Amino acid sequence: MATTGSAVGSASAPALGSAIAFEWTKARTLRSSLGSLALCFAASVGIALLFGMVLRGAYDGMSPEGKASFDPVGSGFNGLRLSMIALVVFGVLLTSGEYATGTISSSLAAVPRRGVFYAAKVITGTSIALVVAAVVTLGTFFTAQAAIGGAHNAAVTDDGVPRAIIGAVLYLTLACAFSMGLATMLRSSALTLGILVPIFFMGSEILNNLPKVRTVAQFLPDAAGSIILRREPPDDSVLGPWTGIGVLLLWTLAAVLGGYLSMRRRDL
Repeated sequence: MATTGSAVGSASAPALGSAIAFEWTKARTLRSSLGSLALCFAASVGIALLFGMVLRGAYDGMSPEGKASFDPVGSGFNGLRLSMIALVVFGVLLTSGEYATGTISSSLAAVPRRGVFYAAKVITGTSIALVVAAVVTLGTFFTAQAAIGGAHNAAVTDDGVPRAIIGAVLYLTLACAFSMGLATMLRSSALTLGILVPIFFMGSEILNNLPKVRTVAQFLPDAAGSIILRREPPDDSVLGPWTGIGVLLLWTLAAVLGGYLSMRRRDL
């Protein structure tokens, strides 16, 4: 019995490793995915440069209250919202693209255990997103602070800055994982993006500016996670930097679990 258990355990790890290698190959050959990742970096760094240059010229004209509340870190990270959308697109295409092309049948024939197939896809997509998020976040931060100028910018060792940088990486990575779980449930790239892009790009911003729903809107995935991009949370926020990331993590776990249940219970 011990020998049988050991054999089963040793067989499952190579199966997952092979499935991850399979997913990595598909991710590398998916041009739309690579394009979205390139857009992720270019958009963030470009907007960081633009915002930094504008802020450098506008700082002297700010009111005393504006200067006191000026946050070069949060302002420099404004472009990360577009990066988040690019990583969401990447996660959706990596997950649901096979349903649109009809290659899901051959993929499941190659990896028939659906739990292993789904785990490999989520691990691969999230790992790529983590690396891209780290590169984009650091590139955006240093570009923005250089453009703002030494008189008003933030150093990487300043209070709140390491937390904001680490939080930005987690924010982008979790947003990608969340999109992968939702795309697995919906099995449609167009439908998933039609829901996520308006909510992430416009919906939560609009809702957070409506007094009657602001408190609830702060618990939406992107609104909760984005709090950590600032050195100090907004005065009217009911969430802190890490509790906001915790809320985003709960949304992500729910979406990934929903994707797993959908993958296990539904036909192709």
